[in-house]
Amino acid sequence: MERSAIRKNFVVMCTAVFTLSSVVAFAAEEKIPDALESDPIKLGWMIGFPPPEDRIIRFDDGSYFKFPQMRWSVSNFRQLMPTVNVSRGVSVPSELKQKIDGNINQLMFLPTNSKQPMTWEASLLANFTDGIIVLHKGNIVYERYFGVLGAEGQHAAMSVTKTFIGTLAAMMVADGLLDANKKIAEYIPELAKSAFGNASLRQVMDMTTGIRFREDYADPTAEVWAHAAAGNPLTKPKDYKGPRSYYDFLQTVQAEGSHGDGFHYRTANTDVLGWVLARVSGRSVAQLLSERIWKKLGAEQDAYMSVDSTGTPFAGGGLNTGLRDLARFGEMIRNNGMYNGQKIISQTVIDDIRQGANKKDFAKAGYKHLTGWSYRNMWWVTHNKNGAFMARGVHGQALYIDPAAGMVIARFASHPIASNSANDPTSLPAYYALGEYLLGLDKLKK
Repeated sequence: MERSAIRKNFVVMCTAVFTLSSVVAFAAEEKIPDALESDPIKLGWMIGFPPPEDRIIRFDDGSYFKFPQMRWSVSNFRQLMPTVNVSRGVSVPSELKQKIDGNINQLMFLPTNSKQPMTWEASLLANFTDGIIVLHKGNIVYERYFGVLGAEGQHAAMSVTKTFIGTLAAMMVADGLLDANKKIAEYIPELAKSAFGNASLRQVMDMTTGIRFREDYADPTAEVWAHAAAGNPLTKPKDYKGPRSYYDFLQTVQAEGSHGDGFHYRTANTDVLGWVLARVSGRSVAQLLSERIWKKLGAEQDAYMSVDSTGTPFAGGGLNTGLRDLARFGEMIRNNGMYNGQKIISQTVIDDIRQGANKKDFAKAGYKHLTGWSYRNMWWVTHNKNGAFMARGVHGQALYIDPAAGMVIARFASHPIASNSANDPTSLPAYYALGEYLLGLDKLKK
């Protein structure tokens, strides 16, 4: 691969792949607009027929993932890029009853490493929340939307996508369709010469592979940019000689370290897992998600996934859903795979997710806000006293499940900083505090 060509010709193209958005349009010394100042409706993005030239957001020039434009884009990706549908089918949506709790906005908690308490409501603006819903024992107790997102809208789930792919893989393992101990090359011979070839399916599912894949967005030579260039659906420059699809890119990944030595969060693992699922099932991951989960949930809306130039769904981060449907998925997991009057996921799979993985392996990744956590089947497991576990995506996407509290939180956001380390100090304590509050309500009712 000619990295100089990537640097020269794909700066715009790579920024158009939404998981690679840690670089914002403001210099470090400039003030980033807060949630109210960057509200996409207030700023007038894409309003009018056509919108004023300086309010137009485009995919091909990379403007769609600059900040604050991205606050509009994350709720409108289907208007800007090629996608494939995740059908909900034609059934009646499953019911979500409302029992709104007006006290939640004023719930107080202490952010990490802070002596200044914060309210739940204040945390939403601090984290650039676009939409958040809280279920308590299946009932909606809290629901808010901001900016251009509404209950009927869809929003990028970013790397929450990985959790869906990991769950589908765990389901196929439980069904005997996949063997977690088999090597990847046994499923995908095309990857035999890559670093993935001699990794086990389990190592891919838990991201303990030894591969060279740096997700350093500040380094234009990092593999994450080559991955972006390969998966970008735009026409490649004539002098481009690199991979032209996600599948092409995966075959170029080289070894670094040893498989099984520790947890390393690398998006390429999920793309490999998606390829395995598609090869074994004969379905794309979008079709598989529709058939095995989305139709059975009684989702209100179709979901959709972004695709590369060959129509391959982006397994590592391409899913877009409605907020309530993301909450339905979380509630199904909380209910041990039972939802909408049927068993969607086996107890074996749920137990495997909730038990987590090796904490020492996870600790090697150095997440300072996630001490004592682990990673299993592409779920993040807290191992806290309530047994909470979650799905996480850049810029603040989250699905948080607290089994002890009977609570599910689904959140979409458009934080200007990609890494969740920017919002974890407020988000994670807020989630825990709300779980404790709901637990307290349950005790009072007994």
